[in-house]
Amino acid sequence: MSDYTELDKKQDVHILHSMGYAQELERRMSSFSNFAVSFSIICILSGGINSLAQATSGAGGAAIGIGWPVGCFISLVFAIGMAQISSAYPTAGGLYHWSSILGNRFTGWVTAWFNLLGLVTVLGAINVGTYYFFMGSFGTSYFGLTDTIAVRIIFLVVITGAQALVNHMGIGLTAKLTDFSGYLIFATAIALSAVCLIAAPSYEIGRLFTFANYSGEVGGNVWPSTSGAWVFLLGLLLPIYTITGYDASAHTSEETVKAAESVPRGMVSSVLWSALFGYIMLCAFVLMLPNMDDAAKQGWNVFFWAMDSQVNPIVKDILYLAILVSQWLCGLATVTSVSRMIFAFSRDGGLPASKALSKVSPQYRTPVAAIWTGSILSVLFVWGSSLVSIGDTPVYTIVVSCTVIFLFFSFAIPITLGLFAWGTSKWDKMGPWNLGEGVFKLFAVLTVIAMILIFILGIQPPNEWALYITVGFLVLTAIVWFGFESRRFKGPPIGAEVAKRQADIAAAEAAVGESGEK
Repeated sequence: MSDYTELDKKQDVHILHSMGYAQELERRMSSFSNFAVSFSIICILSGGINSLAQATSGAGGAAIGIGWPVGCFISLVFAIGMAQISSAYPTAGGLYHWSSILGNRFTGWVTAWFNLLGLVTVLGAINVGTYYFFMGSFGTSYFGLTDTIAVRIIFLVVITGAQALVNHMGIGLTAKLTDFSGYLIFATAIALSAVCLIAAPSYEIGRLFTFANYSGEVGGNVWPSTSGAWVFLLGLLLPIYTITGYDASAHTSEETVKAAESVPRGMVSSVLWSALFGYIMLCAFVLMLPNMDDAAKQGWNVFFWAMDSQVNPIVKDILYLAILVSQWLCGLATVTSVSRMIFAFSRDGGLPASKALSKVSPQYRTPVAAIWTGSILSVLFVWGSSLVSIGDTPVYTIVVSCTVIFLFFSFAIPITLGLFAWGTSKWDKMGPWNLGEGVFKLFAVLTVIAMILIFILGIQPPNEWALYITVGFLVLTAIVWFGFESRRFKGPPIGAEVAKRQADIAAAEAAVGESGEK
C-alpha cells in the first residue's frame, strides 16, 4: 500500500472522527483486501456448491442458465444501493449506522439486530456447509466418520475456533488470508469449470435454457410438489442466498485505506465477479451432468454424485481440497464481519456487556471479545437448533432461511430510508462514489420490490415456519424497544454529540497506540 499517503490516512481518520468514532482498529486492508473479504464470504465454492440442488432439483438447467443471472441481479440491486450510502458513511457496523442517520434510533437499532442475528446464524450455516462438504468429500470415505450431532459440533468447534484465533491475531494476518482466498476462489472456479467441460459427455447448451419441474419425489423432495413457474422462482434462492455477505466491505471500513472509495467498489465488484465466475462454473457443471433427470433424483447429493461418476479420482480430490480450504476461508471472513458488527453496535451501548464487547486489544488492534463471542454464539446456535425439529424439518434449516431474510432486511432498511432522506438535512452530502439521485432512487425502489420477493420465497415450504419466526421476532423487537430500549439506547453520535466525544476519541486512540488525525 505504498500509494497510501499520510494525507490519505488523515482524510480517513477525519471522516471517522466526524462521525464521532476513534481510530481504534488498524487500517491494514487495501482496496483489494476489502473486495476479497466480501468475495470470500460470498464464496461461490461454498453456497454455489452446497446449495446446488435448489436449482438442479427445481427447474433444472434453466435454473442455472437463466435463474443464476436473474438472482445475481437481485443481489446486485442491494449492493449498489448500499455502496452509495457506504461512500458517504464508511464506518464499521455500517448498516446500523446508516439506518440511524437516515432514519432514527429505532430504525438503527432494528437494523443492527436484523444484521447481527443474520451474521451469527449465517456463520453457523457456512461452517455447517463446510462440515457437510468435508463429510461428502473426505470424512466418510477416508476417515470413516458418520454424521452425528457430536461429530458435527466437534468439527464446528475446531474450525470456528481456528477462524476466531486468526481474527484475534490481527487484521494483517486475516487480510493476507482473505486475499489468498480471493485468488484461490478464482483459480479453483476456473479449474473446476475446465474439469467439468473436459468430463462432459457432450455440450448440450440448450439444457441451460430448458425448463423442467423436478419438485417432489422426482427431485429428491428438495422442493415440495408445485408448479413449474413457482419452482423456478424458488430456484432463485440459490444465487440470492449465495451472493450475500458483501456487507463485510462496509463492516471493515475502519480497517480499509481510502474507505470512502474502496468500500463501495469492493462491495459491488465482489458481487459482479462472483456472479460471472459462478455462472461459468455452474454452467460447466450442468453441461457435465450425464442426464438431468438422474441428476435431479440425487437431491442434495448431486455435486458429489456427478463428480464421482464423471471425474478422475485424483483430480477430484485435489479440487475437493481446494474447495474445502476456500469454504474455511469463507467462514474466516464471516467471523471478521460479525465481530465488527458486534464491536460497532457495542461501542454505542447496543448490546449487553457492551463495554467488554467494544474493547479493542492494544496488542492486536482487534475487538477480541467480539470475535470470540460471535464465534461461540454461532456454534451454540447450530448445536441448539440441531436438537429440535418441527415436523420433518430441523429447526436449524428453518432458522437459517429466516435469518438470511433478516440479513436482506438489514440491507433494505437503510436503502429504503435513503430513498426518502436524499437531499434532506439527514443526507445532504454524498461520498466520492456517487450514482446520482435518479439512479440511486431507481435502485432503492428495486430494493423494496426485491425484498418482497425474497421474503415470499423464503417462507415457502419446507420453511413455512420462517414466517412465524419472523413475525415473532418483530413482535419481540417491539416489546423490547418500547418496554426498555427506547429510553436507554441513545444510538450513534449525531450532531452536537459528535463534538462532545472528541476527548473520548483522543483517549481511546491513545489506549491502542494510534496517533490519530494529525
